[in-house]
Amino acid sequence: MVGYDPKSEVKSISAVEVAVAGSASGFVTRALISPVDVIKIRFQLQIEQLSPRNPLAKYYGILQTAHRILHEEGLTAFWKGHVPAQLLSVSYGAVQFVTFECLTELVHNATPYDTRNFIVHFVCGGLAACTATMTVQPLDTLRTRFAAQGEPKVYRNLRHAVVTMYQTEGPLTFYRGLTPTIIAVFPYAGLQFSFYNLLQQLYKRVMPSEGMNAGNVKNLVCGSCAGVISKTLTYPFDLFKKRLQVGGFEQARAAFGQVRTYKGLMDCAGQIVREEGPVGLFKGLSPSLLKAALSTGFTFFWYEFFCNLLYALKDTGSTKGQES
Repeated sequence: MVGYDPKSEVKSISAVEVAVAGSASGFVTRALISPVDVIKIRFQLQIEQLSPRNPLAKYYGILQTAHRILHEEGLTAFWKGHVPAQLLSVSYGAVQFVTFECLTELVHNATPYDTRNFIVHFVCGGLAACTATMTVQPLDTLRTRFAAQGEPKVYRNLRHAVVTMYQTEGPLTFYRGLTPTIIAVFPYAGLQFSFYNLLQQLYKRVMPSEGMNAGNVKNLVCGSCAGVISKTLTYPFDLFKKRLQVGGFEQARAAFGQVRTYKGLMDCAGQIVREEGPVGLFKGLSPSLLKAALSTGFTFFWYEFFCNLLYALKDTGSTKGQES
């Protein structure tokens, strides 16, 4: 289903239907994984060691962080920045999957390569993700700012955030962290698509059961495993992106501990290694892996679900038309 396959029954859905399926997948997935995402961002932005032995550490464990956020900021804090995050997910899902489907179809029509090949999925997945990232980067920066701010809030709502950031920091502030994002997103998304395809083939060999329920389980399991593998291999760049995105936002971070200012990607990486050690490059990895497993698993699961649903609706409509 994911990627052009000339042997697939569901190759007749249009680009618009692919966009709808990608957007719907992003919407549902974002609503489900937002709490984990907020915890992950809090971990990534904390300068202090993530350890209960450090008296200055505000956060140091997933359950402890969840309890503290709930106690200090209320249940709605787990969906801070949810509006820009949903805009991000809906837009990203549509652009990424449409681009990926188009690129794999182009490979099938214009080259001798098999569209189910690991390298083809890696390259097409990486290019699709870069295209989507360039499109939605401003929304990602807004989402990070909202998830990172404490009380009292610096930004009252999305419109206030956009106007304030534009007036005080200029238009380029919406693209903070773009360099490490692009560097990381190509291999991350490429590995997601590649391993998803590879794991599905392995799953069919190990567990050749058929049926809708078996297919749904397969999509969820393969997507989750692909997410964990790709996130682990590319994680430090996600950390760099988050640190750079909150540059110029230091006053809102004071309640969470120390703050740092970075001149760019290399300066950010250098400061983290010097001050926080190599392990600092993997701060927030635990919730990130949890999020990656849930996010990637749900994304592919819901994308395939909605594609199948749209195809079934179209097939039912065409059948009724022929009968009448």
